[in-house]
Amino acid sequence: MRHNKSVNHLGRKSGHRKALLANMATSLILNKRIETTVAKAKALKMYVEPLITKSKEDTTPSRRVVFSYLKNKEAVTELFRVVAPKIADRPGGYTRILKLGFRQGDGADTALIELVDFNELALASAPKKAAKKARRSTKKAAQAEAPAQEQQAEPAQE
Repeated sequence: MRHNKSVNHLGRKSGHRKALLANMATSLILNKRIETTVAKAKALKMYVEPLITKSKEDTTPSRRVVFSYLKNKEAVTELFRVVAPKIADRPGGYTRILKLGFRQGDGADTALIELVDFNELALASAPKKAAKKARRSTKKAAQAEAPAQEQQAEPAQE
C-alpha cells in the first residue's frame, strides 16, 4: 500500500526519474506546453511549480538552485527572463493539466500540461467574461436607471 507516499515513482529508479522530470520541465519551460501521460504530467507539476516560484526572485542563489534541477542554461534563462515576469503577481498554480483521452498505441491516458499565463486562447476569452455586467434584480434599481437615461437624452435633443 502507498500510505503517506507523496512521490509517484513512475516505475523508474531515482536517477532515471530525476532525469525524466528535468528534461520534461526544460521542454515545458521552452515550449510552454507539452503532451504526455497524466501520471507524468502530475509528477511534473509537483516538480516544476516550486522552480517557477523560486524564479520570482532573480538572484544568483535562486538561479543556481533552479539550474541544479534543470541542468539546462537556456531553460533557466527563459524561466527567469520570460516566464517569471509574466507570473510575478500570481500566488501559485502556474501550470494547467488538460486531459486529452487515450493514446492509440498502448491506451495510456494522455494529457496536455501548459503554463497558464502563456495560453493565448484562454487569455483572449477571459476579458469577455470580466466585462459582463451584473444583473439587477430589484425594481427600484431599474426605475432609478430609467430617469437617468432620459436626462442624458434630453440635452442631446436641444
